[in-house]
Amino acid sequence: MTREEFEELVAEALDRIPPELTRLMDNVAVFVEDEPPADDPELLGLYEGTPLTDRGEWYAGVLPDRITIYRGPTLRMCDSREDVVAETEVTVVHEIAHHFGIDDARLHALGYG
Repeated sequence: MTREEFEELVAEALDRIPPELTRLMDNVAVFVEDEPPADDPELLGLYEGTPLTDRGEWYAGVLPDRITIYRGPTLRMCDSREDVVAETEVTVVHEIAHHFGIDDARLHALGYG
C-alpha cells in the first residue's frame, strides 16, 4: 500500500469520528509517518500533547498536540487491505481518545487496545 493510500485511510478514519466529538477536539494535528522511533519499532500510533482533561487557564499559545499514525508497522502486522483498514481505524480512535484524556487501560477495556 502506498503512502498516499495509507494517508487516505487515515483521513477516512478521521471522517468516521462522530461530529459531536470532532467539534470538541482542540489544537491537534494528525500526521502519517512511515516508521516510528527506532526504540519502539512496532508502535502503530502516538499522541503527543496535553489532553483536554489536563488543560487549564495556562493553556494558550502552545503548539498543537500531535497525533502520528505509523504506516510501516501497521502494514507489517496486517495480512490484507481489510485488516489495514480496520487497524488504522482502531489506531486513529485510540490516539484521539488520548487527546480526550482516556488512558490505555480504559481503551483496552473498550477494545481499542
